[in-house]
Amino acid sequence: MVQAYILIQTEVGKASTVAEIISKIPGVIQAEDVTGPYDVIVRAQAETVDDLGRLVVARVQQVEGITRTLTCPVVHL
Repeated sequence: MVQAYILIQTEVGKASTVAEIISKIPGVIQAEDVTGPYDVIVRAQAETVDDLGRLVVARVQQVEGITRTLTCPVVHL
């Protein structure tokens, strides 16, 4: 299982709506709106890195109001 944090920038005033929509996507563990350089932080998981990539590109980035994402896979050293 691969997990990642997805840092999301949204259009002004869209953070809460984006977080709510994303929280319902299968594979998303948690989605919260935050303050700072990013508006929403998501924790997601998938079986493989490729599946994670598909989740981000095909599902998360398609949510209206998102302007940019940055995916940070979790590593266990």
